[in-house]
Amino acid sequence: MKITLQTIELHRDAPTKPALGERCNGCGVCCAAEPCPIAWVFLWQRKGSCRALEWHSESTRYVCGMVTNPTRHVRWLPTKLDAPLARFCTNRIAAGIGCDSHAVVESADQT
Repeated sequence: MKITLQTIELHRDAPTKPALGERCNGCGVCCAAEPCPIAWVFLWQRKGSCRALEWHSESTRYVCGMVTNPTRHVRWLPTKLDAPLARFCTNRIAAGIGCDSHAVVESADQT
């Protein structure tokens, strides 16, 4: 297995990444590390932090913008398709179900 080191930046108040298979808590690690197939298809993004990853300060968690408001990220999409595409994306990425990121997170000491 090839091990790749990657540095990602997340909000300092983001929750700690749950263990693989545990309930999603909005830590943002998976989407900050790489775009999912939804981003590949709708945002034409294959690498880097997902452009649809949004920090919600009121709930102190990250959310997928393709789940909360797809037409903000896919500007050519008619707004009447916002709700159906949000449902589709929610199901496809299993939003809020369980952590599927194999990433091992190490926090950088900030002084």
